[in-house]
Amino acid sequence: MTESGEWLIYRGAGEPHDGIDRLPPPPPWRDFDGGPLVAPGPEADSSTPRRLGAFQHMAELHRPSAEELEIVNAALYLRRPLLVTGSPGTGKSTLAHAVAHELRLGRVLRWPVVSRTALTDGLYRYDAIARLQDVQIAAHTAHTAHTAGADGGRRRGAADDIGSYIRLGPLGTALLPTARPRVLLIDELDKSDIDLPNDLLNVLEEGEYAIPELERLADRAGEVEVLTDDGAKVTVRDGRVRCRAFPFVVLTSNGERDFPAALLRRCIHLELGQPDHQRLATVVRAHLGDEAARAGDDLIARFLDRSRSETLAADQLLNAIYLTHQAAPPTRDRLADLLIQRLDRPR
Repeated sequence: MTESGEWLIYRGAGEPHDGIDRLPPPPPWRDFDGGPLVAPGPEADSSTPRRLGAFQHMAELHRPSAEELEIVNAALYLRRPLLVTGSPGTGKSTLAHAVAHELRLGRVLRWPVVSRTALTDGLYRYDAIARLQDVQIAAHTAHTAHTAGADGGRRRGAADDIGSYIRLGPLGTALLPTARPRVLLIDELDKSDIDLPNDLLNVLEEGEYAIPELERLADRAGEVEVLTDDGAKVTVRDGRVRCRAFPFVVLTSNGERDFPAALLRRCIHLELGQPDHQRLATVVRAHLGDEAARAGDDLIARFLDRSRSETLAADQLLNAIYLTHQAAPPTRDRLADLLIQRLDRPR
């Protein structure tokens, strides 16, 4: 048994480390055996410093609460999705980037959800129209060459080229068999069609999915190269993908709808409350620097006072402090009020 705090893999300190290698084996019911292993994903892209802030090194003294750390680490240990709920602007999406940054898990795979989003959008996309057009062009070229007496070459069969028209989505890429887990952000799940949360159940529980277009060709082409969400090529065998290390999945919700009990019991739930003055100052310092945080301290106080009775978002505060940093009163106060308007105001 480890001492209190020593079991934490993600510490919320913002300093990158290889603690993910200390993660013990998963529980038997969450142990996956996909393979062979594929290459790890790419390094973090520009979205992570955008989320965490250009001055994040100045904000590393602030850590998440003990409860937040325990819940995030519970999801890591149990290989369960993390359902993060809270008001807009409380840092739900940022949490995925913070974990990926600290644990050196590379680029965050992001799947933004809208009302028309279906499960296949996250798994993979098959461009049948482009493939049909290419087949028609190839047939016409071969016919023209034959008429002219030239050798048109061997026409490619269905199994030869189908991989060029399949691209794995963020969820499909996250479930590739990798040695280290990928980080997947399923953003604003509450905006989805009513069926999507139920459709996710089997994929998140089994850690695998099928690509029917490739399964039909498995007897002729057991291995097909496809493109991932990262833009890399990987080999899919027999039309199925199964993970090895279950990804760290963050599902966010603004609380606009309830989710089925079957999804809730498969997730670890984290509720993010409204940030206090210290946390907001840390967010401002991470994005705009220490000078802007000091200069905007009064705006932070006003923002907190209003947020007790109004729905506001932290990015409104960042916009106001950034824009008013060079302005003098009374223009400064007027600009701040224009930018920080309540989100729950009737239209």
